Amino acid sequence: MFESLSDRLGKIFDGLRGRGALNAADVDAAMREIRRALIEADVSLEVVRAFVEQVRERAVGAEVTRSVTPGQQVVKIVNDELVQVLGSDAVTIDLNAPAPVTLLMVGLQGSGKTTTTAKIAKRLKDRQKKKVLLASLDTRRPAAMEQLRVLGEQVGVDTLPIVTTETPVEIARRAEREGRLGGYDVLILDTAGRTHIDEELMVETVSIREIAKPHEILLVVDALTGQDAINVARSFDTRLDITGIVMTRVDGDGRGGAALSMRAATGKPIKLIGVGEKMDALEDFHPSRIADRILGMGDIVSLVEKAAEHVTAEDAAKMAKKLKKGAFDLDDLRAQLIQMKKMGGMGGLMGMLPGAGQLKKAMAGANVDEKVFDRQIAIINSMTAKERANPDLLNASRRKRIAAGAGVEVSEINKLAKQHRQMADMMKKVGKGGMGALGGMFGGKMGGMLGGMPDLSKMDPKQLEQMARQAGIDPEQLKGLPSADLPPAQKALPSDVNALLKSSGGPALPGLGGAPRFPGLPGLGKKK
Repeated sequence: MFESLSDRLGKIFDGLRGRGALNAADVDAAMREIRRALIEADVSLEVVRAFVEQVRERAVGAEVTRSVTPGQQVVKIVNDELVQVLGSDAVTIDLNAPAPVTLLMVGLQGSGKTTTTAKIAKRLKDRQKKKVLLASLDTRRPAAMEQLRVLGEQVGVDTLPIVTTETPVEIARRAEREGRLGGYDVLILDTAGRTHIDEELMVETVSIREIAKPHEILLVVDALTGQDAINVARSFDTRLDITGIVMTRVDGDGRGGAALSMRAATGKPIKLIGVGEKMDALEDFHPSRIADRILGMGDIVSLVEKAAEHVTAEDAAKMAKKLKKGAFDLDDLRAQLIQMKKMGGMGGLMGMLPGAGQLKKAMAGANVDEKVFDRQIAIINSMTAKERANPDLLNASRRKRIAAGAGVEVSEINKLAKQHRQMADMMKKVGKGGMGALGGMFGGKMGGMLGGMPDLSKMDPKQLEQMARQAGIDPEQLKGLPSADLPPAQKALPSDVNALLKSSGGPALPGLGGAPRFPGLPGLGKKK
């Protein structure tokens, strides 16, 4: 969703990074471009003004002039302020209340309330082992109640029996009673929406709130709404005092302005984002990670979390054992393809890798077909167990039979066999010689990086400085970093990802103090 904004900001920063020093004119020119990029991304005008003012104030101050790399420092400032706009810290759904904890879902018609209700129920059931009851209070939209019942069956969650003669308030009373008597942990109420905000909608929703006394009131907003999203959020917040926002269709081609505007304008956190149509396509909203994605810095933490969700420890141990032996058959290739599909395919993974934006664009330009994974899985499924375990058995007649079974041309079987052979060769080399052997396969710079990497602990400071200069790093920036000759206990990496991230924060750079908040916007407090 943030691709167009990310591209625009990337071009602006590319121009700044090449400068040895920045003057006021450079900063002004960059601020004009940033303002234009944010407005084109449908960010609310008041948020744009506050954002640009704050960035300019820091960019022309001492923290940039004292910096070793002014261009990089401006990127850091913009990143800080983006995080500030988006909400600083991730906020999850609060279930710290007597059972059943009631969640009230509100929003306009067509924003995805009913589907999001089922997604949240599945998330609470699967991740937190909660017993959830769903109830539809939408008596206006045809088949709305039936839709929630069907979705409840799909995700394995109970729904309140439908009584068509009841009013929304009566349904809310019955749902609360059923939730108490049935021993449910969470009750989620799906309210009716309208195509636009009107008094009748608000009166009905307020009366439901009085009866249900929800612990959380979640506003569901379509990310493609654009500038009007901020008016919707303010209207609901004024009447209902919402506790959080859920954004749907974040995987669409919207320009991202709604996400950058709503938290700053209402002061209420974005708690979840819908990233697809499947019932598990719901993610926590992490402001710092989203800011990194917008600025093309990737999102390695989310990538690791996503991998942990889809790869069990047992599978990882089996693969490591095979890798050590240098064995890699077609069953292993199929497992890798399935895991990659679950994690969002090549496009989804590229969006989370730092600096992979250009590669992702190149893939899009080359019309790389993501459905190739499905075809390759179908081809492997059409083989016998012996053929998958021993690809050398695949002679011409067997390949014809497999092609007919998978509904593809024989040439695709040949491509898959070649791809597998290359991967198997690579695995053998890694199993025998580690990363050095793998580096030799790539040749050139990559080979030199992997295969010829010297032992840093045995190099003297002058050699390290020389290496830093060759890599385009100012050796002055390395001063104060922990020495290579640390005791073994300090050299060990933490096993926990969060501990690893905490331990990686090197010495403080000049001018990276806490960012002042934006003036005049509810979500960002008053200027210090």
